[in-house]
Amino acid sequence: MNKGHEANPYLTYIIEHYDRLPSTIALLHSHEDGYPRAWHTDAQDYSNVNALQSLNVDFVQRNGYANLRCIHIPGCPEEIQPFRDPYDAGRTTEHVFPAVWETLFNNTEVPAVVGAPCCAQFAVSREQVRKRPREFYGRALQFLRDTALEDDASGRVFEYLWHIIFGQEAVYCPPLEQCYRDVYGR
Repeated sequence: MNKGHEANPYLTYIIEHYDRLPSTIALLHSHEDGYPRAWHTDAQDYSNVNALQSLNVDFVQRNGYANLRCIHIPGCPEEIQPFRDPYDAGRTTEHVFPAVWETLFNNTEVPAVVGAPCCAQFAVSREQVRKRPREFYGRALQFLRDTALEDDASGRVFEYLWHIIFGQEAVYCPPLEQCYRDVYGR
């Protein structure tokens, strides 16, 4: 079953390799064909190969997490507002966010605003991954398999949870120049 877009293989990888993860893990899409298909890859030629070749691994190790997309649109600073007023019927991810949060984190302390650059491509340190037990990732994967949510909605919820799962604040939108400097050393 492949449900939840990239969340499913990302979680599967973490679970299956939990005891032997490399010190830095890059989880990203397989796009090799540049723009427009890989529009959400910030590196030269929209190439994830270029992104990884220029990745500042020292920053990932120090910070624990780095979103590989620095451009804020879509996603920052307030993409997800689970309690938006007035209610916007077209924002399905927001509507399901509180229930998914409670399922994954076993609490009801849902942030009022969640923001991060879109598209679920990031690097994370082994230590940051292991701050949560393997069982956490297993529950998340089981949620994806069991949820009645459509593929798009379940994947999009995770798109705006990864940074939180890996220890960042609910709004993770570093200034563009700082992000490029931190993540890519430029």
